Amino acid sequence: MVDLEELEPGKRPKKPRDLSTWNIEDLEEYIQAMEAEIVRAREMITQKKGVANAANALFKS
Repeated sequence: MVDLEELEPGKRPKKPRDLSTWNIEDLEEYIQAMEAEIVRAREMITQKKGVANAANALFKS
């Protein structure tokens, strides 16, 4: 999951994980978890855009 502190200005992002010691199964599970998190983030973006669009439509009337 993304640490929101990483997104704040002036904060340095964490170093990438060293994956060289991970076995193939762990790497595949890690990819699946990241892909699921991407889907979740995209769904949240869609939801927030819908709310923003509804608010814009309300105030443009």
